[in-house]
Amino acid sequence: MPDIPLLTGQDGARLPAIGLGTYDLRGAEGVRQVRTAIDAGYRLLDTAFNYDNEGVVGRAIAESGVPRESFVYSTKLPGRYHRHDLARKAIEESLFRSGLDRLDLVLIHWPNPRRGLYAEAWRALVEARADGLVSMIGVSNFTPEHLHRIIGDTGVTPVLNQILVNPYTPHDEWRAANAERGVLTEGYTPLGKGTDLAEDPVVTAIAADHGVSTSRLLLAWSVAIGVIPLPKSGDAARQAENLDVFDVELTDDELGRLAALSRGGGADPDTHEEL
Repeated sequence: MPDIPLLTGQDGARLPAIGLGTYDLRGAEGVRQVRTAIDAGYRLLDTAFNYDNEGVVGRAIAESGVPRESFVYSTKLPGRYHRHDLARKAIEESLFRSGLDRLDLVLIHWPNPRRGLYAEAWRALVEARADGLVSMIGVSNFTPEHLHRIIGDTGVTPVLNQILVNPYTPHDEWRAANAERGVLTEGYTPLGKGTDLAEDPVVTAIAADHGVSTSRLLLAWSVAIGVIPLPKSGDAARQAENLDVFDVELTDDELGRLAALSRGGGADPDTHEEL
């Protein structure tokens, strides 16, 4: 089992340097797939209210035989529950669904700024943490402006901001804004969508130079720039391979070549509505 480094966030929070994305892992098969990931060494497990699999991830943890305190169970609050009273009920519902004794980390899934309630939702998360429902709180898909508002309103800084991060969409400015505020960056879709990124000539060439797969190369890049990647796979062999990235050391030249692949993209948090 690999030795996964821990990163330190707000208030001394400790988070594994890589986690498992669980979108679309559902039912009994989903429990089995999350169990194989746990057996491989994953301890940060990312789910969401809208994934309809909070119970799948919770059951896999409960059945694993691994001490509960070894895990970071992370879920997300959907946009339709941003109003303060609804946010509190949704957090409680996530806890019930999980079947666990507590939620380790709850994120606001998207800011939905046109609805104008994300600051209210953040206050509900702050209160839920104070009441012991959740240990850590954070956000997802927040721009620097969104972060500025919630921190200014409450004086409470998120432990992390989960955003889209890969060499095609590195979001350099957002990551820099996170770092300036002491907010860790967690990255979803670290391997890109489809096969375009994995088949990019720059990616394949650097991977070949290191004798690793393109997946390992891309995840090593995330780790090198200080991002917690969340690769998603239900395949046991791929899950294990995706953890074997901490001995892949990229040179400054290689990091520069990968940085040059940036092309932007991704949903705009100022306009995207996720309910």
